Amino acid sequence: MPLSAEESFPNARKPATDEELKYWLENMSLYHHYSLDEMQQATGLSKPEIKSALKRFELQERLAPERKPADILTVKPYPGGRHPRIGFLEGAINPQRETKISVFAPWDPDSYVVLDIPEAIWSNLGLTYLAHTHVPTIWTQQNKELPPREWSVHQDGSMTARRRLPNGIEFGTIVLPLQKAVLMEMWLKNGTDEPLSKLRVQNCAMLKMMDGFTQQSNDNKVFRAPYAACRSAKGNHWVIMGWTPCFKAWGNQKCPCLHSDPIFPDCPPGEIKRVYGILTFYTGTDIEGEFKRLEKENWKKYLMERTF
Repeated sequence: MPLSAEESFPNARKPATDEELKYWLENMSLYHHYSLDEMQQATGLSKPEIKSALKRFELQERLAPERKPADILTVKPYPGGRHPRIGFLEGAINPQRETKISVFAPWDPDSYVVLDIPEAIWSNLGLTYLAHTHVPTIWTQQNKELPPREWSVHQDGSMTARRRLPNGIEFGTIVLPLQKAVLMEMWLKNGTDEPLSKLRVQNCAMLKMMDGFTQQSNDNKVFRAPYAACRSAKGNHWVIMGWTPCFKAWGNQKCPCLHSDPIFPDCPPGEIKRVYGILTFYTGTDIEGEFKRLEKENWKKYLMERTF
């Protein structure tokens, strides 16, 4: 098993078993193309340990499997260790990986969007959850630290994550990769004795690792709630995210990122409420027509009728 790291990396997550170590090294090496420094930041292991494990698992010469046009989109848990933003880093200190996934572009296996789902949840109680350090939450104000969580990856390619907060509120996300889109469901259960309201969610699509989409500007973005879309520098590729019911569609040009922020219906004690999302890619120039096509596809109904 791995030895002690040469340095301290407070946001690292050291693999507990060889199976975990191999999984995350495959993730970082084959798909995200991490440097040794980034692997160290993610795992807390020393560079000699990482080099030895890469050799032992025969990962140094391997490449990620080639995606065929009929395959589902490639989606992986984001491993941490590489900050998913270009700018506004002071607004996302120690970003936690359990809310983040990477969705790889169908036209470029080296480009990916990092989805933070959820980045934050507000309620009538205040800032109820935050996936990094920036402003106080109701838990930091009480000196309560939330334990780390991880995504569960299933055989069909879907992924799930869930968390229970100290006051009994539970929430989770379901991710379903398809050939042309990634569909998502987010649920929240009120485990408290009082009704919850003002349940606004902040969901972020970060574009740092998307070649051609890294301009720190909103001039290349279109916001038509529930959709937020970003155009490539060449003008023929788009990233689109939508969540419904949508509170606000917007973008932070410093990151740069897209937001389609949903809002849960008011939630009485013991009940569960749901919101639905999509992340998709478009090749073309008629983005308004693509928005209309997405509405006709009725992806929300597909999610609502599916049993997870």
